[in-house]
Amino acid sequence: MRERVGKKVHRTRIKICGLTRAQDAAASVASGADAVGVILHADSPRRVGLEDAAAILRDVPPPVARVGVFVDSSIDFVREAVDALSLSMVQFHGHESPEFCSSSPVPVIKAIQVGKGFATRVVEPFRGRTGAILLDTYSPHMQGGTGTSLRWHILPALPGWAPLFLAGGLNADNVGEAIALTHPFAVDVSSGVEVSPGVKDYAAIQAFCEAVRRADSNTADSGGGAS
Repeated sequence: MRERVGKKVHRTRIKICGLTRAQDAAASVASGADAVGVILHADSPRRVGLEDAAAILRDVPPPVARVGVFVDSSIDFVREAVDALSLSMVQFHGHESPEFCSSSPVPVIKAIQVGKGFATRVVEPFRGRTGAILLDTYSPHMQGGTGTSLRWHILPALPGWAPLFLAGGLNADNVGEAIALTHPFAVDVSSGVEVSPGVKDYAAIQAFCEAVRRADSNTADSGGGAS
């Protein structure tokens, strides 16, 4: 994922997920996203097949990361998608085990749904098996993309080995508060920049990315955060 240049600040990376159209990938890149994601899970309203995903990602330039999102897929399908789409990373958003994560051919973002009683001990088995941990809002009906915000102020600190991707109902209006409270490595947005599931709004993407940059600047001015 690309580094921003200029003033040394806490650089929160930005991932725009749930893309279903090539123009939305282009809008994400133009707005400064560090990563874009396609969902390869049949039960998602934002699901795309490999052929459509290839068209969406075709013109995404390096160093913008290409991320495929999977939910309890077979490792054979994961490998097929990585090869077909030249994925930089995969995001596992189901009940994948640490051992399964270890079998990925590219770095893994392991999503953990945060509900009542969440404790950091659920993350520990993934030490050394994943490149990052993503925290998302728990829903008994959906694996991500719920639009429901996490209660950021009560999230416990994750172990230092796990870069934090923060998701869960983020949008331009609340991402600054979320960054100030949790200092994540990256923020992940889907429904917060949409007009309907999978259809992104260019102005909303721009506003989200600008809000992240403002939050980073505010963190630097207050002396907090890390580069």
